[in-house]
Amino acid sequence: MVDRHLLREFSITDDELDSFLGTSFADLTGEDADMDSVYDETSRSFDANEIIEGRVIRVDDDEVLVDIGAKSEGLVLLEEWEEDEKQPEPGDTVEVLMEDLEDIHGVILLSKRKADRIREWERIIEKCNEGDIVTGNVVRKIKGGLLVNIGVNVFLPASQVDIRRPNDIADFIGQDIECIVLKIDEPRRNIVVSRRKLIEDRRADLKRNLLEKLEEGQLREGVVKNIADFGAFVDLGGIDGLLHITDMSWGRIDHPSNMVNIDDKIEVMILNVDREKEKIALGLKQKSKSPWENIEDRYPLNSRVTGEVTNVMSYGAFVRLEDGIEGLVHISEMSWTRRINHPSELVNIGDQVEVVVLNINTDKQEISLGMKQTQPNPWDNVTEKYPIGATVTGKVRNLTNYGAFIELEEGVDGLLHVSDMSWTRKISHASEMLKKGDDIECQIVSVDEDRRRIALGLKQLAGDPWETTIPDKYGPGTIVTGKVTKITNFGVFVELESELEGLLHVSELADHKVDDPEQEVKVGEEIEVRVLRLDLDDRKIGLSRRLDAELDDVQQVDETGKPVAAPGELKGGMGASGGPLFQMPTAEQEAETAAAETAAEGAPAETESAEAESTEEASTESSEETEGSDETEETEKVDE
Repeated sequence: MVDRHLLREFSITDDELDSFLGTSFADLTGEDADMDSVYDETSRSFDANEIIEGRVIRVDDDEVLVDIGAKSEGLVLLEEWEEDEKQPEPGDTVEVLMEDLEDIHGVILLSKRKADRIREWERIIEKCNEGDIVTGNVVRKIKGGLLVNIGVNVFLPASQVDIRRPNDIADFIGQDIECIVLKIDEPRRNIVVSRRKLIEDRRADLKRNLLEKLEEGQLREGVVKNIADFGAFVDLGGIDGLLHITDMSWGRIDHPSNMVNIDDKIEVMILNVDREKEKIALGLKQKSKSPWENIEDRYPLNSRVTGEVTNVMSYGAFVRLEDGIEGLVHISEMSWTRRINHPSELVNIGDQVEVVVLNINTDKQEISLGMKQTQPNPWDNVTEKYPIGATVTGKVRNLTNYGAFIELEEGVDGLLHVSDMSWTRKISHASEMLKKGDDIECQIVSVDEDRRRIALGLKQLAGDPWETTIPDKYGPGTIVTGKVTKITNFGVFVELESELEGLLHVSELADHKVDDPEQEVKVGEEIEVRVLRLDLDDRKIGLSRRLDAELDDVQQVDETGKPVAAPGELKGGMGASGGPLFQMPTAEQEAETAAAETAAEGAPAETESAEAESTEEASTESSEETEGSDETEETEKVDE
């Protein structure tokens, strides 16, 4: 190339230069031609980013000099030829992209790589449209997805790699995959592809074809794709079916993973096909015969069988009789005698136990089993072992406010009601007479073998003093000495002897009117009293502190101060002219009085402890209390 600025420095004019060049190129241009015509014919103008064809002039260490027909040669870096591509040699023709017309050194910068990419893009655009299926190799992972080379690098978003997004999309690098073209952006030379949509479209076709062929009862092979707590999803080749946990085995399984694993190939039976909702129910156990068929023939009622404990719950234990057949031993059917809080007290998973078939429900596929039925029932022939009137010895097992439960033998308890503990003493709680664990001798009052109830009596061991000693010892008019045990607003209770009390009414405390009985007597004080009345039917004794008064002069009144009518047979022990005795307080009144005194003075520590203990035991053995309540009613009837 001629540098005219350099020529001007040496005082060479343009006319002289044109004349010299015209002479030198006369053979090319002719004598009449000028230099401008030569430049026009031997050179052309170029634009940046234009693809042009050139010829390799020479190859240096890392550069390739290319003649593109311009005023100067162009330069291409040797590294733009790929390793597996034929390396350039002088004389080769190559397409290049003009990046810059001239740099500061007057060299034209060219790019073969960019020219190749543009040509590849043009070829892809010519033969590829949106919706076409293309195949490419995953080049590398970039932000948001993968680069796939289909001739040019295209973008595969991470969300479009698969139906279920993989843990690491980098696992696809180096693989050849098929995708569908989602979008082509020609101005930006960008293509977005999707492998997921291609898979979904193909699965939709397979699903549609498969749904037409599926029928209930068919056997199909599938691949386990996912496992949940309620079952497993099996790919049948275009559509997933649900293999529910209850349809995996005739026996009990804790989790679907006990039967199948992900990617397992299994054969399943088609149970139900919902073509509208595209849902398929699958079964695995249905491939074999149900063990519940003819179950009554193999396990008749009341037959004894041996099984293995497979599960222990709070309400009972499950026992496997054979594969697919399990029965429940309820906690109430485990022992005749032991009181079981949890079945694990008797059995554990894996134990071999002997059971009796109690009931079979083929519709619900349930079997009720019993363990205690394999042992003798202690309540059998209990009437013969414990006849009415017999004296027995037992241990106090529990105390309640209505009585005590006495264990006669393991599994056989009797109820000793508070009304059957003493002939004379008023008992509000069994702890006043007994302690838990005491050995006690009682008498059989009644036996109900069907309801498994025995009523016991303690007072029946001795004679009734109200029929023997009391009438002789405490006849009307008898003066005795007693101790004040309780003071109420209507009178004073006086202990005449152990467990025998009489009522000294407030009107009989003194000759004058008494407003406050505590002003006249104190608890624990010994006083002399006269027996006014002896009521054998109600088992009550009326007392008076007016020792000098005649019995027929005493007007008896009740707690409210009203006169009490005299009974027909008892006239105070003084004949027909004897005055009537006052009426003893009722049990309810005595209970109210006791409660009031307890609140004012505080209950004895021993009694409070016994009541607390009985309350705790009563709450933990509610069933026994209920039984005791029924027995109380029964015992009261026996007493009557």
